[in-house]
Amino acid sequence: MNRILQIIGCVAVLLFSANITKAQKAAKDTVLTSAKSIVKDSTYKPAPRKHIPRIATIRSAICPGLGQIYNREYWKLPIVYGALAIPTYTFFYNDHYYKIIKYAYEERFKHAVDTTYVVNESSIDPEVRNLKDLNSLLKYRNSFRRDRDYSIMWFVIVWGLNVVDATVFAHLKEFSVSDNLALKVEPKIMPAGLFALSSGVGFTLSYKNSVKKKVEVR
Repeated sequence: MNRILQIIGCVAVLLFSANITKAQKAAKDTVLTSAKSIVKDSTYKPAPRKHIPRIATIRSAICPGLGQIYNREYWKLPIVYGALAIPTYTFFYNDHYYKIIKYAYEERFKHAVDTTYVVNESSIDPEVRNLKDLNSLLKYRNSFRRDRDYSIMWFVIVWGLNVVDATVFAHLKEFSVSDNLALKVEPKIMPAGLFALSSGVGFTLSYKNSVKKKVEVR
């Protein structure tokens, strides 16, 4: 189970971080294209927003991967379905052994309570037929049932991450990254009284072709 958690954690990190550079590059290209259009057409008006994050959210919630398709991030589909395949496989694996061990435990328990009860050995799965200790059967049964329930929980979590990923990167499609913005941090000496000075840090936020705004922190 720890190995499964590690795999799902790695997939989540990959899913959320691998596309940041791509999103920033696409946003910069959008800014440059828009700037060129403004130069050519002085009556430029912002185009209506076409990429709607809510659509990506709803589609991913209905079916995993549909939000990524809407965002045109097709390379994420193998990651999404691969991540969902892990808890799906572990669910059926653990559920299979839970059922056969549960039946074997019930048969052994009936015999332990009533010695006249004859255990139907042929109906017990060959993999657990030689396991006759009640405590061991109970331990294995509870273990497989717990792991089966964890598989359901992780399936829901991965599905949720798929929705979050589609929503976040749908918003990033419309996120503007401009080289005109600049933030500068520099030391400052500021008056603290009539004959006193104090040191501090100044933050300068500037935008090209606009007035610089300074914020000073003592």
